[in-house]
Amino acid sequence: VQLQASGGGLVQAGGSLRLSCAASGGTFSLSSMAWFRQAPGKERGNVASISRSGITYYSDAVKGRFTISRDNAKNTMYLQMNNMSPEDTAIYYCAANSAPARPFEYWGQGTQVTVSS
Repeated sequence: VQLQASGGGLVQAGGSLRLSCAASGGTFSLSSMAWFRQAPGKERGNVASISRSGITYYSDAVKGRFTISRDNAKNTMYLQMNNMSPEDTAIYYCAANSAPARPFEYWGQGTQVTVSS
């Protein structure tokens, strides 16, 4: 399975961005998908995740501002980011696993998101 993240860029505080993660190769085996992010000098952390049936999880830092979704027919996952702040600046990675509760074994290459104040 290959994951390709896109949609990052530079946005002003209060603005919005939409990230996409396209999956290819063996996508029938995908279970949960997720977005992680890593800011300079910080550990990578889970931002949001979504099960194959659509059950979602959000970290407290993004709850109410970010929305995760997926289109199983298109093998694509999205992250709509609204009301962004400089604290959201990071490299965003998409990930997927092949069964519920398993570690995420598939990772995309990352896309840079920068929020200016």
